[in-house]
Amino acid sequence: MSDFTDNLTDKHIAFIARQPVFFVATAAAGARINLSPKGYDAFRVLDAGRVAYLDLGGSGNETHAHLVADGRITIMFCAFENPALILRIYGRGVPVLPQDDGWDALAAHFTMLPGTRQIFNIAVDSVQTSCGWGVPIMQYERERETLKKAHRQSSPETWLKQAARRSRSIDGLPTTPTTRYFTDTDR
Repeated sequence: MSDFTDNLTDKHIAFIARQPVFFVATAAAGARINLSPKGYDAFRVLDAGRVAYLDLGGSGNETHAHLVADGRITIMFCAFENPALILRIYGRGVPVLPQDDGWDALAAHFTMLPGTRQIFNIAVDSVQTSCGWGVPIMQYERERETLKKAHRQSSPETWLKQAARRSRSIDGLPTTPTTRYFTDTDR
């Protein structure tokens, strides 16, 4: 059985805080559906109707392209331990880059991670919870440090050139590259 609410409740927020991984899905007309797993200390509930997450540079920039083109986003958390639960946040999001108005206020909610390129700011349309009984029980061991390590080892110039080369999604939708490279000193 699933339940819908218009906003996040205190119980939802407590559940989100315990999850080490979340999944992000976006789509745009004529483009592939993008579904990405996310980790690290990158997700924040800003209030009952707004959430945000840090996005690190990686293999592509599909979420950015889809949100600029369409705006729709679904975020899913699921418990891999008991009690079983799946929580989905349906919303509309926008990418906020370091060069954008509003960056400083939004970034104040986070500790910048090496390779941070943008923050996705999401207005919650609705929240759905469901049983999650089909999700396997697994234990969280630790974060992978590989992505942060790669960003730490890359020079700011190299990283910014790579970001600029990702100015299109895999389906050709435009993205906006970041103008700032974050390191461990940006905390």
